[in-house]
Amino acid sequence: MEIGILTAFLGGMLSLLSPCGALLLPGFFASSLTSRAQLIPHGLVFYAGLLVTLVPLGVGIGAVGMLVAQHRGVLVAVTSLLLIVLGAMHALGWGFDLSRLLPGFDRVQQRASRGSGFLRTFLLGAVGGVAGFCAGPILGAVLTLAMGQADVLGAVILLAVYGAGMVVPLMLLAAVWDLLGGRGRSLLRGRTFTLLGRELHTTTVVTGVVIMALGVLFWATNGLVTLPSLVPTGTLARWQEAGSALSDPTVQIVVIIAAAVVALLLWWWGRQRSRRSRRASRASDPVDDNTSGGSAAPSTTRQEP
Repeated sequence: MEIGILTAFLGGMLSLLSPCGALLLPGFFASSLTSRAQLIPHGLVFYAGLLVTLVPLGVGIGAVGMLVAQHRGVLVAVTSLLLIVLGAMHALGWGFDLSRLLPGFDRVQQRASRGSGFLRTFLLGAVGGVAGFCAGPILGAVLTLAMGQADVLGAVILLAVYGAGMVVPLMLLAAVWDLLGGRGRSLLRGRTFTLLGRELHTTTVVTGVVIMALGVLFWATNGLVTLPSLVPTGTLARWQEAGSALSDPTVQIVVIIAAAVVALLLWWWGRQRSRRSRRASRASDPVDDNTSGGSAAPSTTRQEP
C-alpha cells in the first residue's frame, strides 16, 4: 500500500507538471492572489474541489475491484497490463481526456473560467482533478491501481493522495513563481526531443516509464502483496502505540485547540503582512506638491485697454 500511496502522490505532481498547460495553474494562483497568506485557504478550497470529483471516482472504481476480488489472479493480470499500456501511451504522447466522459462537465469548465474568488478556485479544483489530455493516462493509471486494491477505502485514499500530489507542489510553485524566472519555468516544463522520427517530451517519457515499471512491479509482487513494507514492522508498532493516545478525549480537545491557535496565528500573520505591504506601497507613492503644499494662486491675465 505504501508504494501505491507514493505512486499516487507522484502521479499528482506529474499531472501538475504535464506539458499540456497544467503548469499554468501555479502562474494563475501567483497572479490572482494579492498576498502569499491567501495561498493556504485557496489551496484548501482547491483541494476540496479536487475531492468532489476524485472521491466518487475512487468509490466507483473500488467497488468494481471488490466485485472481481474473488478472481484475484485475473485482477492482478488485468491491472498490470493496463498500467503497462497506459504508461506506454503516456510516454509516446498518446493522451486522452477523461473529463469528456462526465456529463455536464463542459458547464463546470465554463463557470470556472468566469468565476472569481473562492468559487473559481473550487471549480478549478473540480475541473483540474480529471481534465487534461496529457494527464488522462496518469489519472487512468491511478484509477487502475485503485481498482487493483479491491477495497473501496483504499481506492478513495489513493485518489485523495493523488489530489494532494497536485495541491502541495501547486502551492509551493505559486509561492515562488516570481522567483523562478523564465529559465526556472522552462526547466519545470521540460523539453521535447526526437526519437526514431517521433517527437517526445521529457516529462511524459519519465512519467510513462514510472507507470510501466509499476505495472511490472504489480505483476511480480502479486498486486504488491509480497512487496516488503517501506516502514519496518517495529516502527509501525510504535506509531500505532503512539496513535492510540489520540483516543483519549482530553488529548483530542488539546489537539483541536492547538490547531485552532495555529490557524489564528496564520490568519493574524497574514493580516499584519498585508497591512505592512499596504503601508509600504502608500509610503512609496509620489507626492504631488500642488496637492500637499496648498493650492497655487490662480493666474490672472491683464487685458490691455
